[in-house]
Amino acid sequence: MKFAVIGTGGVGGFFGAKLAKTWEDVWFIARGPHLDAMKKVGLQINSTEGNFCVPPGKITDKPVEVGPSDVILFCVKSYDTELAARQLEPILTSESTIISLQNGVDNEEKIQKYIKTGAVYGGVANIYSTITAPGVITETGSPKKIEFGPLRRQHAVKDQRGKTILHAFLEAGIRAELTDDVHTAIWKKFIFIAAVAGLTALTRLTLSQILAVKETRALLADAMREVETIARAVHANVEPGYVELIFEKLKKYDNNTRSSLYYDLTHEKPLEIDALSGTVVRYGERLDISTPVHRTMYAALLPYHIKYSTQSRT
Repeated sequence: MKFAVIGTGGVGGFFGAKLAKTWEDVWFIARGPHLDAMKKVGLQINSTEGNFCVPPGKITDKPVEVGPSDVILFCVKSYDTELAARQLEPILTSESTIISLQNGVDNEEKIQKYIKTGAVYGGVANIYSTITAPGVITETGSPKKIEFGPLRRQHAVKDQRGKTILHAFLEAGIRAELTDDVHTAIWKKFIFIAAVAGLTALTRLTLSQILAVKETRALLADAMREVETIARAVHANVEPGYVELIFEKLKKYDNNTRSSLYYDLTHEKPLEIDALSGTVVRYGERLDISTPVHRTMYAALLPYHIKYSTQSRT
């Protein structure tokens, strides 16, 4: 089975590297200093489950060099979705499967607009990891799990394409689940990530520091509940008390982390704030659901995205 990783950041780099330890034909598509370092010394993974390195070789910035691929892990930043989707044609066949592992709830729809063949699956990556230096990805303690499935609901046992990919993930030591309802899985993650990303970036605090102060913890809960209300309105199967369940799960992990949104902010990079709080605000307006916390985070962080996006183009 041949894999292509589009966007070799914290998510694509970590899971792609795990696949490369088991499957020989794994290609990484990256750009900039990260690409240059990987070409010279490979991709270094620092992880709570052990450090390892993928040697230089199948690393490029040109999809045409990769050729037709069976599985594409689509992991670019949400604001680059359409640009990356337009570059997929050289690696797609009718049997190709594109799995979006991005932040946000509408990336799959954007990808589908630009591809002529292959299937798009939704996906959720639960992991705390980021590029900490060119050619280096650091994972800091997290579930390290992928949940994925076809966009149209169908019973997983009938999805042969998905079962084949699931087997490949499991063989590579990746915790993975093929779900019948990826729509709900995406929205459940969105409840968490939109709130945590915005608040860690806005406060510059770690998640544990936010949780330690009752007022800030309450603000985080309010942000989650705004998205929880929207998720139910769009028919995601979110169980009652889901936000409280998230807080219980957080007790199992080291929360001395910040989000990738915080990392991008402090490194003066464009932000995914439009795909996170911006999307919450737009859904709220459309559905007549109040979203004051996300409206504040969006208004406060959007100017940074505009500033750094402008700088990156000059």
